[in-house]
Amino acid sequence: MSWLGKLTQGLAKSTKRLADNITGLATGTLPLDDERLDEIEEALIAADLGPAVAGRIRERLADQKFAKGIDEAGIRTVVAEEVEKVLAPVALPLAITRRPQVVLVVGVNGSGKTTTIAKLARLFKAQGKSVMLAAGDTFRAAAIAQLKIWADRVGVPIVAGEQGGDAAGLAFDAVKRAMDEGIDVLIIDTAGRLQNKAGLMDELAKMKRVIGKLDPSAPHDVLLVLDATTGQNALSQIEVFGQVAGVTGLVMTKLDGSARGGMLVAAAEKFKLPIHAIGVGEGMDDLQPFDAGDFARALAGAED
Repeated sequence: MSWLGKLTQGLAKSTKRLADNITGLATGTLPLDDERLDEIEEALIAADLGPAVAGRIRERLADQKFAKGIDEAGIRTVVAEEVEKVLAPVALPLAITRRPQVVLVVGVNGSGKTTTIAKLARLFKAQGKSVMLAAGDTFRAAAIAQLKIWADRVGVPIVAGEQGGDAAGLAFDAVKRAMDEGIDVLIIDTAGRLQNKAGLMDELAKMKRVIGKLDPSAPHDVLLVLDATTGQNALSQIEVFGQVAGVTGLVMTKLDGSARGGMLVAAAEKFKLPIHAIGVGEGMDDLQPFDAGDFARALAGAED
């Protein structure tokens, strides 16, 4: 199956949610009045697109050219076009511009962080880049073990220590080794204990400070991995990790398990952070660079 096919299939629950919300709101040959426009706007907010985007779509539908009415396909097309306008400026691939490029990966436990790191490593390898991983979530033995397994599967080296070890020290060793070995991309896992925000903040700050001794510009990217099934909660995660870690870009996983895919639009509208990649499955190829047009059309169920 092509990536677009996987994306359409993966977003099926979100598309159905949006479709269910707007079903019956098309007017056919009747004009769109304020009451109907309000209903459409509310339906879009209920589909997690966010009030700002829903408001813009309402304004667009209030335009004179729809005075004679609109069918459901027409609404979908307008939704897709407006969603793409929001997403296009933030759909940016993660560019590798230096060696080693140090990528810090943050996110709550269970967001799919470890598997996302493996999938990113595979993407970079496919681009001909040399990749190294670092098991910086020293809080959980399972996270270290899991990342070792993934490193072995993908065929990349890993720097790992024992549970309870110093995460900053491990990150320092990983950056030094990546420099010495001429590695293109170093991806560092981190702990995701949001319930202890102060501790997490201290740990990440220390990690950044220690890495900075070797390369003042590192880490070059701080990626936040978001689980689509958390819905609106993802917006608060962006806020918290933005403050704690200085997030520079987003990766969204598990879109295939959620009806809340519209939330990515609300996140783009609110935070304007680059969306580097999205995941729609468990397979190694099920994480790909983010394409605004493909996502917008698949989400809205609009025809090309």
